[in-house]
Amino acid sequence: MTAVEQNEIDSRDLAIVAANAADGKQADDIIILPVGDILAITEYFVVASASNKRLVRAVADEILGVVRATTGRSPLRSEGANEQEWILIDYGDIVVHIFGEETRRFYEIERLYKDVVPVNWR
Repeated sequence: MTAVEQNEIDSRDLAIVAANAADGKQADDIIILPVGDILAITEYFVVASASNKRLVRAVADEILGVVRATTGRSPLRSEGANEQEWILIDYGDIVVHIFGEETRRFYEIERLYKDVVPVNWR
């Protein structure tokens, strides 16, 4: 991908890149929620689960690496890497949430956006 193509990637495509990176590291229950009509702060949430803390971190690292290699972008901020229960990676137009399975069940983030039709990213 050329530098021009990297700069032209849209939010939906960036979310798909992140979802595929998570899938490549064996994340579970990956969904992309187009929340732009509901939230003014971002266009898409990418939500994924991992079975243990090490895998939560590995999925986050994979997403960071693949997004950087594919688009040249780095996140605006990232949180939760030390705890490895819920890592949030904020790219501005997309926000990636990587949960430990128990943490995801507790917060039920999808329930908050139950009327939003997920993007088919496969």
